[in-house]
Amino acid sequence: MKVDGACHCGAIRFEAEVDPRTVVICHCSDCQTISGAPYRVNVRARTSQVHLSGEPRIYEKVGGSGHTVATAFCGACGSALYSASARSPEFMFLRLGVIRQRAGLAPVMQGFCEFALPWATDISAVRIVGR
Repeated sequence: MKVDGACHCGAIRFEAEVDPRTVVICHCSDCQTISGAPYRVNVRARTSQVHLSGEPRIYEKVGGSGHTVATAFCGACGSALYSASARSPEFMFLRLGVIRQRAGLAPVMQGFCEFALPWATDISAVRIVGR
């Protein structure tokens, strides 16, 4: 599936080819902390099929696997863009929130559920406001 998107301020834009069967909710504690949310939703793309304009800032850390993970974000507005692991440099994990076609990319799997907040995997009882 061809997608495109941008950070909030528009300084960084991208086009990519993604596989909708790889949309994943990540509940790991790193994703919770870095995103400021209970989980983060990503879709995998081959690095060779992602075309960026603009220069993201990169934050690197050693993940639970022992491998370095680079997280890219906009230095101007702070929007999270993608992550990539030194272990598998052929793939990038685009953040769903910056993809314009995000409504068509429903998650199909969840990972690191042992770190999930107790209420985060079922929000069906949460009242909807603001419509």
